[in-house]
Amino acid sequence: MLPTAGRLSKVLQLTLAVIKPDAVAHPVMMEALHQKILDNNFVIVRCKDLTWRRQDSEQFYAEHSERFFYQRLVEFMSSGPMRAYILAREDAILHWRELMGPTKVFRAKYTSPASLRGQFGLTDTRNTTHGSDSVESAQREISFFFPDFCMKEWMERKEPLFRSGQIHFDHQKLIHTLTAQS
Repeated sequence: MLPTAGRLSKVLQLTLAVIKPDAVAHPVMMEALHQKILDNNFVIVRCKDLTWRRQDSEQFYAEHSERFFYQRLVEFMSSGPMRAYILAREDAILHWRELMGPTKVFRAKYTSPASLRGQFGLTDTRNTTHGSDSVESAQREISFFFPDFCMKEWMERKEPLFRSGQIHFDHQKLIHTLTAQS
């Protein structure tokens, strides 16, 4: 059950959250990040562990191909396992971005020390997490990581049920599921 009592009033928004290879490499850190997601009232709609090939990383970050950090980012994101989530919450994009903190770790450590990047980030590339920055990027990024997930169908059929609070957390699957109706 969600920590919030009763029904949520606003429609749930979906966002992509990624725990990057630097954090997944450390099980204690990975568990702490997962718990932060739950502690901040996010509903975990989907969760999967994956490892990218270089081509996956190049495709995902293609919009940055002319930027100075592109090669470093491509190499890093294909260097080891990561975990991807579809998170739901009222204003999920804004809340996930606030929880992550600034992209630049130095800034995060000084302006947002309680943020995920402030606590766990190492460098601007190894900054622990990724999150969608708009509704459009969330749609694109969720489709990239979860090609079998239909956002439109979930929003029409499942979102009202999830918003009603009739869910519980499945510790085996690491996601929230609908509570069986009797």
